[in-house]
Amino acid sequence: MQKQIEITMKKLMTCLLAMLGLTAYSQENYEVDVFKTKSGKEVKFHALVHASIRIEYDGCEIMVDPVTKLGNKTINYAVMPKADYLLVTHEHGDHFDKEAIKQLTGKKTRLIMNKRCVEMYGAGEAMENGQSLLFIEAVPAYNTTEGRQQFHPKGRDNGYILTLDGLRIYIAGDTENIPEMANIKDIDIAFLPCNQPYTMTPDQLVRAAKVIKPKVLFPYHYGKTDVSTVPSQLKDIDVRIRHYE
Repeated sequence: MQKQIEITMKKLMTCLLAMLGLTAYSQENYEVDVFKTKSGKEVKFHALVHASIRIEYDGCEIMVDPVTKLGNKTINYAVMPKADYLLVTHEHGDHFDKEAIKQLTGKKTRLIMNKRCVEMYGAGEAMENGQSLLFIEAVPAYNTTEGRQQFHPKGRDNGYILTLDGLRIYIAGDTENIPEMANIKDIDIAFLPCNQPYTMTPDQLVRAAKVIKPKVLFPYHYGKTDVSTVPSQLKDIDVRIRHYE
């Protein structure tokens, strides 16, 4: 009886969202990429939306920049497991969403953000560029082009490098192809943003990828930017286009 009620409620919610012009996503709708660590453990990446990534690893749930609504897409985090680690790169609304954070926070959740987001949320652990915590390293993310620095000023926001049983993952956050990328080494999987004027142009993304040399590249945060030409320009890298509009 309880199961039938839940099914009915889900149908009603789907109809309501459709009437409002929104799209309801269930877990099976997300594109999932699976990788193996050095000891054979699985790491699964769920492409939620834009800059929101769900990572499953060895019974651990890692959420990056979860947002509830973006454009005509909504994510129901209430049906997902609570996060063990929830990372936020910076304060903009397509990365920092108080409601999503609340839905994903459980008793054991470690909320890790930049200093500004900790101040705004009133909780969490602040990481600054260059700091490391457990398997997480915070790295710079900022704009360099004249007239864009106000979007992401140097020193405020974070990118993150995660090392999971030897598998190194670079989640760049909102950044251009900055000089510090030359110091980012041995990356297996990279998420690089591509939506001008806020982050990188496709050409900048290609240049950044050639510096970082990841084995696999996910262009993300790309909105309406055309990233279809990126794979042909990076033939030595496995470029995967997913629904990170």
